[in-house]
Amino acid sequence: MSNATSLHQNSTGAPLLWYRFPQCAAVPYAFIFYYGVKVFNLAVGTPCNAFVVWQIAARKSDASTSDVFILSLAVLDACFCLMTPVDLVNTLLVDDFRVWHYKKFMYGVKDVAPLFLVCISVDRYVAVVYPVLFAGIRDNRIRSGLCLLVWGLVLAHGVAKSVLGRKGVNNIFSGVILFAFAVMVFCNVSVVWALRRSVAGKEEMHPVKRRAFRMVLINLAIIVVNYLPPVALMPFAPYYTFVEFNCQITTSVFSIMDLSCSIEPLLYITKMERTDGGGCWRSRRSRSRPDGSQKSSGQQP
Repeated sequence: MSNATSLHQNSTGAPLLWYRFPQCAAVPYAFIFYYGVKVFNLAVGTPCNAFVVWQIAARKSDASTSDVFILSLAVLDACFCLMTPVDLVNTLLVDDFRVWHYKKFMYGVKDVAPLFLVCISVDRYVAVVYPVLFAGIRDNRIRSGLCLLVWGLVLAHGVAKSVLGRKGVNNIFSGVILFAFAVMVFCNVSVVWALRRSVAGKEEMHPVKRRAFRMVLINLAIIVVNYLPPVALMPFAPYYTFVEFNCQITTSVFSIMDLSCSIEPLLYITKMERTDGGGCWRSRRSRSRPDGSQKSSGQQP
């Protein structure tokens, strides 16, 4: 341990905010980034996810069949964002082992949240590539049952991580991310191929198909940016030094993964403003026609 670390610990006499290992005193920047992301998620991610939940719950017409999965993901992300005050208080003041177990549980839940992104992408894929099949399975009871199954897997993984720790479930996390990435790539390529064939010789893409394409592409971007870095770096853990792995790499990549709590609702809101918002505006204009006619919009896939 360096003299600077000993001096800093002796002068405070309290748990240090930025790191748990004394060896990390020389490289605290990743921890600054980590807690910066935490505060950002609390300030931005919490209201954005709450807004998404409110929008989906209040929407009765022009709903998407993927809303049940988007709603679940928004609820999960909102709960994760609200963990920030508990995490800070426990790190600074309490240091209760039960809170540490709760923190590991929440991270275990967040680790397999991409399963909801998989459900969204598959739903979009079926809507575009197999429209006849999609028309026969529009009943949301099927999607609600699948959503409950995913919630069961998510909570089970959270409990396992809380009990066994990160090393005990690291292979499961890597497998889930690689599976999600493979499904996203397959859905994205299939949707692009189907849309290219459908718009051949036409001037523009159908709005419903354009919406499906955007949804799959957004989910793929979230997986690549937020979830692939941990999977790409964790297999090389034996080659890192203790300080590199525990003070820099793990803290940084999991901070990037945590950013998905804010990125996901922000992307959804942006897409909603460009599609659903325009639909609402057109609906209001149709109601104000002099002849009193209205243009009804069917349920979007």
